[in-house]
Amino acid sequence: MALYRYVKSTKNYPRLRGNIPILISFLSITAGVSLLFWVGWPIVAFSVFTESLFSSTVSPLSDSTSQSRPSLPAVVLAADSPVSPVSVGLTNANAWFPTMPQKKIVTPVNTYAVSIPKLHIEKATVIIGGSDLSQSLIHYGGTGLPGDYGNAVIFGHSTLPQFFNPKNYTSIFSTLPTIKEGDDVFVDFDGVTYRYQVFKLTVLDPTDVALLEQRFDDSYVTLVTCVPPGTYWKRLYVQARLVRPTM
Repeated sequence: MALYRYVKSTKNYPRLRGNIPILISFLSITAGVSLLFWVGWPIVAFSVFTESLFSSTVSPLSDSTSQSRPSLPAVVLAADSPVSPVSVGLTNANAWFPTMPQKKIVTPVNTYAVSIPKLHIEKATVIIGGSDLSQSLIHYGGTGLPGDYGNAVIFGHSTLPQFFNPKNYTSIFSTLPTIKEGDDVFVDFDGVTYRYQVFKLTVLDPTDVALLEQRFDDSYVTLVTCVPPGTYWKRLYVQARLVRPTM
């Protein structure tokens, strides 16, 4: 009859139980760093690689092309203001420039549509003199109308570009910084489609309202949103000029 004898192995196996907390800590740190990079990279990339391509200052418009206005005091969203931009709500267009409030104007229509092929935005609703940027783009009341001489200023909300959705008005302008000179902006206003072409991008402080001024040498559309993506530190102005049909 065969006899068996069991001998305890002397091989040293890793102490898995003791390594579990270390593994969890490593995974947590990795996840945290990855999340920080995922959120922070668009801001860093804009500041380092993108903003340098834009104009950072605006020369005063000449008297022949601008509508004179009195000098404006600093708005309540200034850096030294006790009022936080978040507290007043940046989905409220009226909070963007409190010292330059919207004006009620008589227009043939109250809404119109904007399409930007480069950004995959198709017939986004624009409300003239509206206030809720979570429901539509806002045409700032008192600025020019599409197709007319003047400057039609359109505000749109933005978030981190990872959340961009051309159908969601809280993120619709999240990729606006990727637009280039020469790109088209189409405006459907009162039964007529106007084609505008981007010619300049400018980044300004929130207190600077220079590009809200009216100029009447041509027909312009200016698109405005907050930058860097996901912040309210600066304002991006995308200026486009009407492309007139050639005869």
